[in-house]
Amino acid sequence: MATEEKLFRNRARADSFGSVAEQYDRFRPSYPDALIDALVALGPAKVLDVGCGTGKATRLLAARGLDILGVELDARMAAVARDHGLSVEVGSFEEWDDAGRTFDLITSAQAWHWVDPERAVPKAARLLRAGGHIAIFWNHDQMRDPMPAIIDAVWREHAPELLTSAVTGKGAQAYERYAKPFDASGLFEPMRLLEFASERRSMAADWVAEIATHSNVLQVEPERRERMFDAFVAAIDAIGGSVTSDVGTYLFVARRV
Repeated sequence: MATEEKLFRNRARADSFGSVAEQYDRFRPSYPDALIDALVALGPAKVLDVGCGTGKATRLLAARGLDILGVELDARMAAVARDHGLSVEVGSFEEWDDAGRTFDLITSAQAWHWVDPERAVPKAARLLRAGGHIAIFWNHDQMRDPMPAIIDAVWREHAPELLTSAVTGKGAQAYERYAKPFDASGLFEPMRLLEFASERRSMAADWVAEIATHSNVLQVEPERRERMFDAFVAAIDAIGGSVTSDVGTYLFVARRV
């Protein structure tokens, strides 16, 4: 089984985000309005956001008037979400005590790969009311030339192990594996894929600040990581000081049977 399919077992990576919680909240990208529209159109009243992090997706749904609760493993990430006025309970989704509560919609933004599907899929089905939906989604950047070659060159020099730890596959293909357990469970109707396209442009310092919140990068020892960041800034400055990426946001949604 591919490394990414067992990513939830890598606790060093899974538990690393809290060390950069404020930076994560500031520099990680948000989600398209059209995606939030699609979730609201499902007609939920009560929503559970699994792995809510600092609440980047949670607060978009809360702003639409939905009654939303976040569950987040890292207390430091949860604290930032609470600072945004969100209701968050700390714990892993698999172990979290739902206290008999049920929901119309369960979401997970950029986080479902951190849960054990053998435990999480049936639990999601149990927590959903009849006709409720599961919705898992990810942003996926495709850097425009010449950035892919620059990224490879810097990683090869400063952190060659990162060449094999990034998400594999392109576009929706990179995330389809996380939808398959729902289809195989018999607890949900077949997953539907909705795709949203956008463009993102970042200055060198902001781009580096964003990748510095990624779990694989956080595993690199600090001194080597700083040299890598300096190399990225220098390389981006040499091509004009900014980078542009085409962003695909991939939403997998299914109704509980």
